[in-house]
Amino acid sequence: MTMRLCPSGFREYDARWRYPDDIDLIGLQAVGLGLGTQLMRHGKGPQIIVGHDYRSYSTAVKNALSDGLIQAGAHVLDIGMSLSPMAYFARSHLNVGAVAMVTASHNPNGWAGIKVGFDDPCTHGSDAMMELKNIVLAQDFRRSEGGKIESVEGVKEAYLKDLVYGISIRRPLRVVCATGNGTAGAFAPDLLRRLGIEVIERHCVLDHSFPNYNPNPEAVEMLSDIGAAVRESAADFGVGLDGDGDRIGVVDDAGNPVFADKLGLVLARNLAGEKPGARFLVDVKSTGLFTTDPVLSSHNAVVEYGKTGHSFVKQRLKDTGALAAFEKSGHFYFGAPIGRGYDCGLRAIVELCKLMDHHAAKTLAALVEELQPSWNSPTLSPACPDDQKYQVIKHLIERFRQIQTRGDLIAGRKIANIQTINGARVQLEDGAWALVRASSNTPNLVVVCESFTGKADLRAIFADIDNILCEEPMIGAYDQTFQD
Repeated sequence: MTMRLCPSGFREYDARWRYPDDIDLIGLQAVGLGLGTQLMRHGKGPQIIVGHDYRSYSTAVKNALSDGLIQAGAHVLDIGMSLSPMAYFARSHLNVGAVAMVTASHNPNGWAGIKVGFDDPCTHGSDAMMELKNIVLAQDFRRSEGGKIESVEGVKEAYLKDLVYGISIRRPLRVVCATGNGTAGAFAPDLLRRLGIEVIERHCVLDHSFPNYNPNPEAVEMLSDIGAAVRESAADFGVGLDGDGDRIGVVDDAGNPVFADKLGLVLARNLAGEKPGARFLVDVKSTGLFTTDPVLSSHNAVVEYGKTGHSFVKQRLKDTGALAAFEKSGHFYFGAPIGRGYDCGLRAIVELCKLMDHHAAKTLAALVEELQPSWNSPTLSPACPDDQKYQVIKHLIERFRQIQTRGDLIAGRKIANIQTINGARVQLEDGAWALVRASSNTPNLVVVCESFTGKADLRAIFADIDNILCEEPMIGAYDQTFQD
């Protein structure tokens, strides 16, 4: 029987395919067999935790993946419907290092994927994903007897208890909780109520058709809906979660979106006061304010910018012993003694509630207003084919270097520096910057800009960057709307 499996589904730090167009159940079984082969070759087996998100086809995807794992001799511990961070939590709870979470995260219906890892709390990075890809495409499998599957109960309750253990929120809080009818609806409202918080549910009933909007808390549609609910209910803030619960989006008490990197800076300020000299990690899409913030400086905090991507950040947090890490996309990571080192939207909600409790006399909007002013674009996503996007980025890096060498201007000033750790982060003379990088999950580029002067300047920076992008034939159209 013919197998359908598109090679480009193996990405830098997880795997995503359009199902069943780019991968079918036979292909998913092959991925499971390849993953089981990799697991055994690295001596990490035979046990592996498997969970799945709430989509109409996720159970079928999980079963096919598990069949392949069993053929490789793996002992599959099926924890049922899960959030990705719940699957990560299960590793320490069950004392099993390997995990395979079946999820397409925030991608629209029609996508399927897996997030995998062998070493708690980390997940596969680019090298491990390439190894898995090569095993599967070459059909370099190792089949073994003794594989089996076992259902494991009680992980959800243990996960929620772990999140609220030792936490006491004294400030009365009213919070809008939106999940876009995705998996987090079965978890997040319950968590908030366990903290003693009044919850205003917004689209939290599970419905895999996503009838209101896709559960993507970085999308304007979802943030706008949360903002409207906050204003209607006079809530203290609103929070939205993505399809597998490892990201959040937040709006303040006025119903205005708070970009995740700015929220991360507010949280870091609070944490730095409690632990002077703490190290924080941020991704290249995040605000430049981390490097100039006077509160972080006064507490001798160390800030490191690095690659975007949950696997890269988890590994770096483990290697450096950082206290916390933040990505502009809404991934929040907390190391010991706060968290367990992986991205968890529910842990981020707990830390946000603790922040508001600590600053009982202040609103979230007031805490954000204490930051140095800056103006940020939304994360824009021009289309670019998967098999072309990295080459396009290489060409753009060269173009920016030529602009820098010639002394040409972007929005009226010269390029001071170009950081290429993850795409091109082009910093201008006054600290303003623009980032262009390849998306690791979809056939797109990622474009973000920041100005410390004003919205008009932000638009000028973006306009000049956009003019450069428009000269690249492989870059397609995209939504260029900025909210006022």
